Amino acid sequence: MSIELINIYNKLYMDSIEKIQSDQYETDPMIDSLVDKRFGITLIIKPDEHINRQIQKFLTDLHTIEPDQYYYPSSDIHITVLPIISCHEGFDLDQLSIQDYIDLIREYLFLEGKLEIHFKGITASSSCIMIQGFPKQSSFNELRNKLKTAFKASSLQQDIDKRYSIQAAHATVVRFRKPFIAKDKFLKVLENYRDYDFGTMTVNEMELVFNDWYLKEKIVKSLHRFKL
Repeated sequence: MSIELINIYNKLYMDSIEKIQSDQYETDPMIDSLVDKRFGITLIIKPDEHINRQIQKFLTDLHTIEPDQYYYPSSDIHITVLPIISCHEGFDLDQLSIQDYIDLIREYLFLEGKLEIHFKGITASSSCIMIQGFPKQSSFNELRNKLKTAFKASSLQQDIDKRYSIQAAHATVVRFRKPFIAKDKFLKVLENYRDYDFGTMTVNEMELVFNDWYLKEKIVKSLHRFKL
């Protein structure tokens, strides 16, 4: 496992748990909005069935304690490879030639050998809970960096690294929707899963999608699947 990635996840967890304990966490008022018009395009990886089963076991334990938080269904869980156009109001697919995006990704989407991601432990932010992902090969970050460079050098619309610079391979699985009613019990479950082994998957494809902020299945539109 990457020591750098371990340190990133550890710092996130410690800082965020402290905020949750002191009621400095953030709830998301837009999760249930029927007028949320923030859309973008993203290159993602979907966990396999085994990983999703393990994640749902974890989410069930949390849901029993805090039923009013927002728990991702398996259909919406994903790892962001690259947020090409971050979700924002006013974005529409008609503004783009999607084939140009597909062609650019295809040109650089080459891996030597297989790509595996080990999902082990959980981390947090002040507004959500995430499964920690650890790519087992350096090719994942190399690919991400190649795509970043290629998009930035192109004339295609993109805002990569404008909102944040993505470094990890995590999957967001819980968002805070309401104030906690059993915070201490919730935090205890998080601690129990801090180093839980959710399993390892081999990445066989990446998917370019049109998406909302939460990648809800009813809104997401698949633009292209890239076989690895």
